[in-house]
Amino acid sequence: MKRPALHLFEAIGVELEYMIVDASSLAVLPVADRLLSAEAGILTDEVSTGPLRWSNELVLHVVELKTNGPAPGLKGLTAAFQQGVAAVNRHLEKMGGRLMPTAMHPWMDPLAECRLWPHDSSPIYQAYDRIFDCRGHGWANLQSCHLNLPFSGDEEFGRLHAAIRLLLPILPALAASSPVMDGRVTGLLDSRLQVYRDNQKRIPLIAGRVIPEPVFTRRDYRRQILQPIYRAIAPFDPAGILRDEWLNSRGAIARFQRNTIELRTLDVQECPQADLAIAALIMACLDALVRERWQPQEMQKAWPVEPLAEILTATIRDGELALIDDQAFLGQFGLAGRPATAGRLWEHLAATLIEERPEELGEHRDTLEIILSRGPLARRICRALGRTPTRERLAAVFGQLCNCLAEGRLFLP
Repeated sequence: MKRPALHLFEAIGVELEYMIVDASSLAVLPVADRLLSAEAGILTDEVSTGPLRWSNELVLHVVELKTNGPAPGLKGLTAAFQQGVAAVNRHLEKMGGRLMPTAMHPWMDPLAECRLWPHDSSPIYQAYDRIFDCRGHGWANLQSCHLNLPFSGDEEFGRLHAAIRLLLPILPALAASSPVMDGRVTGLLDSRLQVYRDNQKRIPLIAGRVIPEPVFTRRDYRRQILQPIYRAIAPFDPAGILRDEWLNSRGAIARFQRNTIELRTLDVQECPQADLAIAALIMACLDALVRERWQPQEMQKAWPVEPLAEILTATIRDGELALIDDQAFLGQFGLAGRPATAGRLWEHLAATLIEERPEELGEHRDTLEIILSRGPLARRICRALGRTPTRERLAAVFGQLCNCLAEGRLFLP
């Protein structure tokens, strides 16, 4: 029996990806298949564990924890994910491993260390590897938090897609956690999103500008986004193995097969407490936009890709310190009059929405206050590392981050 479609904000799906690393050296440890087998009792790429499912996609040093189907809301999920982290770490301890948070491993060499999942879904992974070569950071070293938001029908899809497009450019200012790659501080707070933008540059249409095009019906989405992607990849994928909605790699993608939009631009944080607080604020912002709290829907839908992509580029580099001087954009969130940093915009949104929605955001107030006052995790990592950290300093700081994940606490250097 087909499940009836869920309406806007009636449920949410949350996915958190973590690296599996050696407990002593912190080098990536490709044992995801052994981990899932230890929990399930059989070789599998996914296993249900109460409110969560554990799964693997593409590379053997990553495990994904996600809600076991749509959750009615965020309440209780922080504890559920933290318990899931503890259960995974108990298995990994027997294998000499542990989980590491943040969106990129600080010194992984993907050319030498990447090992693809060799089991059930390998034809898909082999196709990706043949076309794009998955031994790069943009495939093998980018751990994120995905949010899956439901809609019912074109009207709800259009409202939600318009709201998400406006929020995407400023998400790195809240959630960036990847300032280190190849053993050095890159100068970007969200290095994961930078490599994500380029990982399929052989076929640029697949990711586009990361900001989705302004399309607001199922028919237009398929005509303007999905069909051009399928045509572009056809010469490289004559068997059609990759011809599916998930091939689209924009920062938010429509999954019409399950009537959701999947938000993909969030770096994973140091512990579920931070991820769920960020998710709660994002949900409140999207709901306010959908309800036309600041501007009417027609104005939200009018934004082209280019100005939104420019703001995204700035927040990828500078996070909360990125200066936004587009008054029309700031006005979409009720903040107009003079230029503002992305951090100032988030402070405005948090203050407004926490006051208006205490039942949704009250439990996350303290966590959000720390993120907004001390900067996103990437800023705090940079503060702890300094400009030119040694390998020993990197290991010390990322070891502390592993402890934060295991103990469920924020990173406060």
